[in-house]
Amino acid sequence: MLNVVIVGASGYAGAELVNYMHRHRFANIKKIFVSKNSLNIDKLFSDVHQQFKNIVDLRFDTIRNCTLIKKNIDAVFLATDHRVSHSLVPFFLSSNCIVFDLSASYRMNNKKVYLDYYGFVHEYEELLKNSVYGLAEWEQEKIKKANLIALPGCYATCIQLALKPLIKENVLCDKNIPIINAISGVSGTGRKASLNNSFCEVSLQPYNIFTHRHTPEIIEKLGVPVIFIPHLGPFSRGIIATITCKLKPNVKSIDIHNIFNKFYKNKPLIRIYKKYLPSIKSVEKQPFCDIGFVIKDDYIVIVAAEDNLLKGAAAQAVQCFNVRFGFSETESII
Repeated sequence: MLNVVIVGASGYAGAELVNYMHRHRFANIKKIFVSKNSLNIDKLFSDVHQQFKNIVDLRFDTIRNCTLIKKNIDAVFLATDHRVSHSLVPFFLSSNCIVFDLSASYRMNNKKVYLDYYGFVHEYEELLKNSVYGLAEWEQEKIKKANLIALPGCYATCIQLALKPLIKENVLCDKNIPIINAISGVSGTGRKASLNNSFCEVSLQPYNIFTHRHTPEIIEKLGVPVIFIPHLGPFSRGIIATITCKLKPNVKSIDIHNIFNKFYKNKPLIRIYKKYLPSIKSVEKQPFCDIGFVIKDDYIVIVAAEDNLLKGAAAQAVQCFNVRFGFSETESII
């Protein structure tokens, strides 16, 4: 049994991590932590997330005490703010833990991005260079050897899984930039109450066009420019991305099907549609990324959907945990 710690366990993604790891056959949750100012300190997990009553009754501890348990911990999940992860990652690495960071703090190679998009100066350039990007279907060999796995953002996961095969196979027209319209449910804004996640206030609306934090991540990891237009939708969870690209001449639907099958045929958490297009309903509370497409006149519209809290966060983190430690890729996930 591997001993694990989850920091940030009261949030939406953190709660999903607790759920997955609680039922993992080869892991034991040693402790769960919340921020030093949290109102949930000393409460039971099942008091905060009542759907887990009599299932998970662990007690929240303050993050101040996480430095006291560095012995006998094999892995730590950080479902924390970017600045918090930035400082906690070096500590846990120095304690010989394998770190799975769900924040953006160690995702990108360009240090300048952190100041421009996240508002802080990155102080650990060497760790940044050695972190492994946790896009599970594409980085398995690196993940198997990594000490620090930086999990992708939720939008970035969905979009990359849809576009990477076509970019790798060089079937997109070089003169046209992929245009991505993506809609996320309000859980993507976090659990803390605000006008941004109040259903009485939220409408379907675009936001942070050209300035969204996932934009440089998507561009860096895809290796091509994109136009990314995120939207906030009046639903609780899930992301659906509609991506418009121009194909090179004479690329047919069967070619695209074959490309997706080439890369994802043996990937259990990717589902490729043939007759239909994905929807939020198809992935809500499920760990999959669903991908479908339509082609007309050298244009392709790709539709990709995922649950932002699962394949876009907790499920992918546990998937990386399984890959890293040699377990079945879907252990405790499906």
